[in-house]
Amino acid sequence: MAKKNYNRIKVVLVEKGMTNIELAKKLDKNQQTISRWCTNDSQPSVETLFQIAQVLGVKAKDLLND
Repeated sequence: MAKKNYNRIKVVLVEKGMTNIELAKKLDKNQQTISRWCTNDSQPSVETLFQIAQVLGVKAKDLLND
């Protein structure tokens, strides 16, 4: 079974010209955690998703795939 891509965090990071490391520092999270979110191996909590959206200057819904 193929892995489901629930979020678009990696895509939005690229669009915004930001790295995983920069996002990790702004959220005070481990870089490995950010990496797992970007590869869809794990998902952030809803609260964290809103924090990510705020840091990236997008709406939370823009971080999710349909």
